[in-house]
Amino acid sequence: MTDTTTIHVHLGERSYPIHVGADLLGRLDELVTWPEHARTAAVVTNGMVWELHGDVVQAALERAGLAVECIRVPDGEQAKSTDTLTALWHRFAQIPLLRDDVVVAVGGGVVGDLAGFAAATWNRGVAVVQVPTTLLAQVDSAIGGKTGINLSEGKNLVGAFHQPLAVISDVATLATLPSRERRAGLGEVAKYGFIADPVVLDLLETRPGSATAGDPDVLAEIVRRGSAVKAEVVSEDETEAGRRALLNYGHTVGHAIEALTSYDTYRHGEAVALGMVFAARLGERMGVSEAGLAERTVAVLDGLGLPTRGLRLDPRDVWDVMSRDKKARDGVRFVLSTHPGEAILVDQPRRGLVDDVLRSLA
Repeated sequence: MTDTTTIHVHLGERSYPIHVGADLLGRLDELVTWPEHARTAAVVTNGMVWELHGDVVQAALERAGLAVECIRVPDGEQAKSTDTLTALWHRFAQIPLLRDDVVVAVGGGVVGDLAGFAAATWNRGVAVVQVPTTLLAQVDSAIGGKTGINLSEGKNLVGAFHQPLAVISDVATLATLPSRERRAGLGEVAKYGFIADPVVLDLLETRPGSATAGDPDVLAEIVRRGSAVKAEVVSEDETEAGRRALLNYGHTVGHAIEALTSYDTYRHGEAVALGMVFAARLGERMGVSEAGLAERTVAVLDGLGLPTRGLRLDPRDVWDVMSRDKKARDGVRFVLSTHPGEAILVDQPRRGLVDDVLRSLA
């Protein structure tokens, strides 16, 4: 059994802890400082997650003195829609969920983003606790207060920054994930190695089998390291005015890939993997990244069973999606890794160069 580690996001009155360890779901009552007048917890989750973990979560919330209302949402990226969000609002009204009550998001990144945005907008903002049960959510999306839904025109175009009361990352839940889901999460993990913590890459290179198989000790170390990087960056730059943009390594092209394949071909971490291959090749071509970075990127991702090739998209379509990205400023900017552990933001390169690198992903 892994020890529990607590990492802090420092944001003044909006500061909160991230607890990482095994068997934490049953300690929700003691790990979260619940709002003093909260009477109800609206748990937003999906069917499979609730079947696996619902009894433990419900018992812990009831020990905290909360009445539990479970709201199941569809699985998959398509659930981050205006239709699902509207359905959540109506359920909150029926409960009724009051301003002192709390939303508890139990699931992956889709559940966290959707529940967080519903909480941010209900009664002009109610508290939310993030309980991520996927690797991708534990190392990334549950931390930092980004919430939102997708439109057909792009991902996360409608949303809000709404920091949680706490993030409870129970690494024991990762053993229940399908192997593809775990591998996809490792794509997001690899990002941290390229932009901030090269030890993460060393772990993925030396123990890829343990990571993909769900070894709890390896995954706990990965989640701790990823959470620490994310917490530090968010503490410094809550609303992505500066350094937080570096967390988008691999995401500019990755989000375009997801949108252009209707969110049903690639998992988020798989699209990010292709985006990191793109970024490393672009960085080398521009003289920003050290020689060999692209080759190492492909080797690391191949070792984890993540896609590094086979993408055939018209560069014009990719540009169309990237130019609508909410982070675009004076053209499309890219995050590039100079070498493992360091990254920078660059202004839009020559379009023909980007097109060449996009075609290299085929």
